[in-house]
Amino acid sequence: METVEPPVLRAAAGQAISRREFGAITASSLAASIVQPPGVTFGVQSYSFRDRALADAIAGMQKLGLRSCELWQNHVEPLKIPREDLRHWRETVPLDHFHRIREQLTKASIKLSAYNISITDSFSEAELERAFDMTAALGAPLITSSSNIATVARIAPAAERHKVVVAMHNHSRIDPNEFATAKSLTDAMAKSRYISTNLDIGHFTATNEDAVAFLKQHHDRIVTLHIKDRKRNQGDNVEFGAGDTPIVEVLKLVRDNKWPIPMNIEYEYKGGDSVDEVGKCLAYCRRALNL
Repeated sequence: METVEPPVLRAAAGQAISRREFGAITASSLAASIVQPPGVTFGVQSYSFRDRALADAIAGMQKLGLRSCELWQNHVEPLKIPREDLRHWRETVPLDHFHRIREQLTKASIKLSAYNISITDSFSEAELERAFDMTAALGAPLITSSSNIATVARIAPAAERHKVVVAMHNHSRIDPNEFATAKSLTDAMAKSRYISTNLDIGHFTATNEDAVAFLKQHHDRIVTLHIKDRKRNQGDNVEFGAGDTPIVEVLKLVRDNKWPIPMNIEYEYKGGDSVDEVGKCLAYCRRALNL
């Protein structure tokens, strides 16, 4: 198998924005975004703001000074509609819908590290192809996907045609068709250089896998990290610092090695206002790196 990785695999968060869009970002907002040490990009999975619409989620990111985002599909797609209606929407929605979202994010000086659309076994071929069109229209450099293991056989050739990396997101449910273990992720990556990993260190810990060891071994194929805290043995999501997830060690590994991997906070434990909770998570991460 060819071992040279596609250039986009190591793209920095938001690299896909155009020159025109980049020029629209003011010098002051750029200065505000460059407040992180070399090798560190703190971002957020917009799922963290699942209690509010996209405009309010963007406002929350701005309030917290976050300038990098992995955009969750439910902030883009219509909600609570029948599956066939959603399929029709995906297959026919004008791409201007995504261009407008791209403009919203650009005006807010927020760059996309990825578009998170979960390509599962239920996707039609047209839906699968449109996922790549949507990602391009958003200006996102890659796709993250809570996919099924069986679907990789369909995703890989599409990713190769489009020359866009699709990163598999792991959960903690142990199932023959779900990504959860280290082996399930490495087996998928072996199928194509365009298949990569979106490593959720909290879920990985809950399955008693070693997030630090996996990061050390596969950092060149990990395109985003989900930072959350969970207990081992399928334990609960908990506030940062209350679980077994090696958050601090992971943050320091990325920083010290200057690996260009966006570290996206994913607030998933039971808490209060999502902006407040993401702020607490961000503060924990900054303290861990003495920022």
